[in-house]
Amino acid sequence: MLVAALTVPAQAVTYGTPTIALSASYLSGAVGATGDPVVNVTVGQSGADASALTVSVSASSKASVAGTGDATFTGGGAVRQLAVAARGRGYTNLTVKVTGLGGKTATKTLSYAASAAVQNPADARYLTGSADASAAVDVGGGYAVVADDESNVLRLYDRSRSGAPVRTWDFSSQLGVSKEVDIEGATRIGNTIYWTGSLGNNKDGEYKAPRNTVFTTTVSGSGASAQLTYGRSYKKLRDDLVAWDKANGNKYGFAAGTAEGEAPKQIDGFNVEGLEFAPGSTSTAYLGFRAPLAPVVPGGKALIVPVTNFDQVLASGVKATFGPGIELDLGGLSVRDIRKNAAGQYLILAGSWAADDNSDPYALYQWDGVPGHAPVKRADLPTTDPGGWEAIVEVPDLTVPGARVQLITDSGSADLYGDGTEAKDLTHAEWKKARAAWFALG
Repeated sequence: MLVAALTVPAQAVTYGTPTIALSASYLSGAVGATGDPVVNVTVGQSGADASALTVSVSASSKASVAGTGDATFTGGGAVRQLAVAARGRGYTNLTVKVTGLGGKTATKTLSYAASAAVQNPADARYLTGSADASAAVDVGGGYAVVADDESNVLRLYDRSRSGAPVRTWDFSSQLGVSKEVDIEGATRIGNTIYWTGSLGNNKDGEYKAPRNTVFTTTVSGSGASAQLTYGRSYKKLRDDLVAWDKANGNKYGFAAGTAEGEAPKQIDGFNVEGLEFAPGSTSTAYLGFRAPLAPVVPGGKALIVPVTNFDQVLASGVKATFGPGIELDLGGLSVRDIRKNAAGQYLILAGSWAADDNSDPYALYQWDGVPGHAPVKRADLPTTDPGGWEAIVEVPDLTVPGARVQLITDSGSADLYGDGTEAKDLTHAEWKKARAAWFALG
């Protein structure tokens, strides 16, 4: 007797709807940039291997900024990296699409902003999360801690890459302040970093106590593992400077420059932007002034005031004492930062005392730190658009021909994306950024 064989039909595979998630909903780039930040795209689908899914940018709301063909994906598993090459300045919404097995799809929107091209884009990196970089200190391993003059947040960045900070610290509660210290200068001795506020009035000429602050942090570890802990603070250095200048015949006009209603960024204003220790000293610190120039006339000299017991001011809160003011010819410019290396070679970043100075000249001067010795110009810097040069990260060996130094801009007042919005007022932190760039010294 023959028995007919039964054929059981294969069960059709049912795939779920794909899933897609972005590590950030906002991304910033620059025209012509090298190594712009990327976004991680995580995809999956029930019943399917993630490596079988296809990820693409399927639409752009403004292709002149970045089109679908300007997106590049790397990686082949559940997590892909999306990079965007900017075509032009502005904003666009990019539709990021995952296509799963069975033809099912899912999308997410990435809001992308591109800033304009800059000179030597291969030497430029963009530090995102803040536009108002104001001081920087190297912590080894290619990393630096960068301060912000619009908040009290200190950020740890990889100096070689564009992107968000690795780590952040905010010591406002330890400092006992709720407003910004207006951090403008910093330097490191051993494992101690010294930070100073501008000590001046705000832009409206109002005295704000947090700005009259200097403080320390202690560094442990280095590079990506660097950690900061709060040390001590002193909140009367401005008062000490005004009293010292009064006792010496108001030579630099500190009392007038700090008076109610006086803006800090004018030729006879009062605004500290540089901090570094004197040659061979761990006690005498140099305060570099953006304003005033000395004497207080157009074309005057830049001013540095030595604080001869700066270490003790921070260690025990003693009243500051001062040495004679140091007046340097920086071609009519003032001090925007000052930094030395282990060999005692100083670089001074010189710029205008003016408030709106993006179109004014900048230069780098070499100095030996000795009062009475003249600085020597090593490089003219391009006028920055966007931002103004604000911080020296570290000083190379200045005897090496073509030595390169990395500088950082304060781009807070810049219109990065061409819509009239100042960078510090942008809604999304991912779109705020300062530029770090390398320059060869002539």
